[in-house]
Amino acid sequence: MKILIVGPSWVGDMVMAQTLFQCLKQRHGECEIDVLAPDWSRPILERMPEVRAALSLPLGHGVLDLATRRRIGKSLAGRYDQAILLPNSLKSALVPWFAGIPLRTGWRGEMRYGLLNDLRILDKDRYPLMIERFMALAYEPGAALPQPYPRPCLVIDQASRDAALEKFGLQLDRPVLALCPGAEFGEAKRWPAEHYAKVAEARIRQGWQVWLFGSKNDHAGGEDIRLRLIPGLREEVSNLAGQTSLAEAIDLMSAAAAVVSNDSGLMHVAAALERPLVAVYGSTSPQFTPPLAERVEIVRLGLECSPCFERTCRFGHYNCLRDLAPRQVIDALGRLVGDPLSLAEDH
Repeated sequence: MKILIVGPSWVGDMVMAQTLFQCLKQRHGECEIDVLAPDWSRPILERMPEVRAALSLPLGHGVLDLATRRRIGKSLAGRYDQAILLPNSLKSALVPWFAGIPLRTGWRGEMRYGLLNDLRILDKDRYPLMIERFMALAYEPGAALPQPYPRPCLVIDQASRDAALEKFGLQLDRPVLALCPGAEFGEAKRWPAEHYAKVAEARIRQGWQVWLFGSKNDHAGGEDIRLRLIPGLREEVSNLAGQTSLAEAIDLMSAAAAVVSNDSGLMHVAAALERPLVAVYGSTSPQFTPPLAERVEIVRLGLECSPCFERTCRFGHYNCLRDLAPRQVIDALGRLVGDPLSLAEDH
């Protein structure tokens, strides 16, 4: 059986989509799975053994471009038995329809009658987690999901990781703490730089080194964290945000002894790499898209005004993040990897 997946548009969602691929492999054995998705997702898909090929969808998020979708669809005609759509948008259903794929499966979403012929009605109470909504599309409507749930697991090539280490002049002579202080969603997901600096200080004083990950938009924030450390400590921080490709970031993060991350795509990458992970939540909640790994500590305050799921704080104080003290994350790290450190100050 040959299956085309129309993939999601966000890093974390793409990582979690692996649970669907795993379910399809469990159900159909030797099925062949291709994923149609933006080019940025290729490094993630190439590290998923269930995926045969990553197919390029050269369109930005939200772009219709009917002619391009028709051209891609026609090029895929006759190649697949089923298409499964993970986005709920109408435009995401166009390529499988143009391709004439016999079975086209997805949630109803934006009124996709006619474009999908296996149209599902989502019961949000039955499937509160995003991975449940993904996995359910592998089975007949109403079928029980496999227990325990599969977890994303990215497979790293050692030679690829070694090449990234050499390129950036990084050594594994000391344990690595990976920090992911960015979040494309907005400020209401970003734990303050001064708090990240305290966590970095604690581990550096224990003989660790710190690597900062993120996009080019996160580089300045990484520098803010690094420069908050005193000379002698800041030299132990490598700001890789905006310097690496996504492929290099994934490979390098696989070498980390522990990760601290905001609720972001890189948080899900760290979980899929099975790194000990402290996940910091502010305006969002782990109830819908939690990190799927065994060694995870979720740290949040749970204020009355959160989760609000807003990109910016409507009150302007961001207390759900600012009042979440570094000590809570330092202690969570200690529970995951041992060696908790008592700082001179009460943080």
